[in-house]
Amino acid sequence: MGTIRQNKIEKVIQEEVSKVFQQNARELCMGAMVTATVVRVTPDLSLARVYLSIFAGPPKEEVLQNIQINKGKIRGDVGRRLKDMRHIPDLEFFIDDSLDYAEKIDELLKK
Repeated sequence: MGTIRQNKIEKVIQEEVSKVFQQNARELCMGAMVTATVVRVTPDLSLARVYLSIFAGPPKEEVLQNIQINKGKIRGDVGRRLKDMRHIPDLEFFIDDSLDYAEKIDELLKK
């Protein structure tokens, strides 16, 4: 549980990162459909961990690697969109495997 400020910043960063991925899907996401499912910001607002769902395209690891290579560009785009924030947190990207985990649990429950 974060503070109200952290929660607001997480929500705004999630929306803006998703918009950046939608507009630059071909070069950043290698044609895959990528959405930011969860964003967690540290209490000092210096780091934002962005969890991504990656669908339909090249292997998830390749897409994640390409996104990590371009994270400076993504952070810059987010910063230009969020002019009211003095400091934009550094972005770390991870694959969100919660959907895969839920599928495994559903399969186990069906057995």
